[in-house]
Amino acid sequence: MSDPQAPAWLALDERHAWHPYTQHATDPRPLPVVAAEGAWLTLADGRRLLDAISSWWCCLHGHGRPELVEALAAQARALDHVLYAGCAHEPAARLAARLVGMAPGGLERCFYSDDGSTAVEVALKIAVASFRRRGAPDRRAFLALEGGYHGDTFGAMAVGDPEPFHRDLDGLLFAVERAPVDADALGAAARRLGGRLAAIIVEPAVQGAAGMRAVPPAVVRAARRAADETGALLIADEVLTGFGRTGRTFALEHSGVAPDLLCLSKALTGGMLPLAATLASGPLYEAFLAPERGRMLFHGHTYTANPSACAVALASLDLLERERTPERLDAIGARIEAGLGAEDLPAGVRLRRFGGIVAAEGPTGGGYAGPGAGRLGEAARTHAPDVLLRPLGGVLYAMPPACTTPEEAGLIARRMAAVLRAVR
Repeated sequence: MSDPQAPAWLALDERHAWHPYTQHATDPRPLPVVAAEGAWLTLADGRRLLDAISSWWCCLHGHGRPELVEALAAQARALDHVLYAGCAHEPAARLAARLVGMAPGGLERCFYSDDGSTAVEVALKIAVASFRRRGAPDRRAFLALEGGYHGDTFGAMAVGDPEPFHRDLDGLLFAVERAPVDADALGAAARRLGGRLAAIIVEPAVQGAAGMRAVPPAVVRAARRAADETGALLIADEVLTGFGRTGRTFALEHSGVAPDLLCLSKALTGGMLPLAATLASGPLYEAFLAPERGRMLFHGHTYTANPSACAVALASLDLLERERTPERLDAIGARIEAGLGAEDLPAGVRLRRFGGIVAAEGPTGGGYAGPGAGRLGEAARTHAPDVLLRPLGGVLYAMPPACTTPEEAGLIARRMAAVLRAVR
């Protein structure tokens, strides 16, 4: 498939569009994608690229999965959208019950929003506002991990590590205490904050934007203990890791921890439509119940609980359970890891795997703005022309969809190895 009209609409893109995380002064022109099926993207000139990063970590089962397409079409014909303030609809009700039933124990309520950033924003607002509702207005402090990333809205930016994402907004974000990714350091920081601490926020198992860095189960368990000891809440950001990416449905299963608030998005709809959910414990929900309307949770989005997105999410969860998606992703990751292990990689390259996520960090270090930033991206475009890879600074990673075949996993490994050798 090719698109002869591509030059015309690409000219419009170049004249009017502003792409995310793009330096338009120096970055190459964007790839003109005209179609997608399974693990593959098709460009305007007919070339095909294997989507090794699940289009920013959200495409779970593969592009154009018929079950999801059919769920979207059927729901759009019946009820495309309705406001969720004062209205209810079946897809949102069923999805809320489904998510609560799947999640770690103690989470009873589901608040919908639009994306990962807003899921985190909702959690932060619930944390602080719930303490105010319960007569503890001094609990306003947050504790986060160094290297954490939680989104690009203001609250999410505040609890994320500012370098390099948010330094332009220094002075506009509220202060947050940060601790190393270490159980003892995290506990000590929580104790210092004591009765001022509202919540601890962590990415269970993997810090994505930091270069797919590990958050060991001991650290997640330490966060739960510290929250309990100080009377604070634990927020788990599973926007990246949720729905099988680490080989379990939720990354929290690796540590056996149940949070007070759980943030979900990305793969929630299999990557087809934007949707997010913040799951909350029963006591947090009850903190906002009162005769006075002014004690409600003042938060909402126009597209909250969009019926079409909820219907697609339900269909995606059906696939996840029927096809044992977490296990499939784990097997795909193992194949890529084994393929890389069989290659002649440069000295100093460190491999790590979390289920279906495989990362290779070069000797210059990782992180979005690490010393290797830019070099890997240029090498990926040259030495992996048929595989879509988007390195995180000095870290090259793969996170393909669950439909990826053994042959495709092998191709990803070979192309990753070629890229790493090109920058040795």
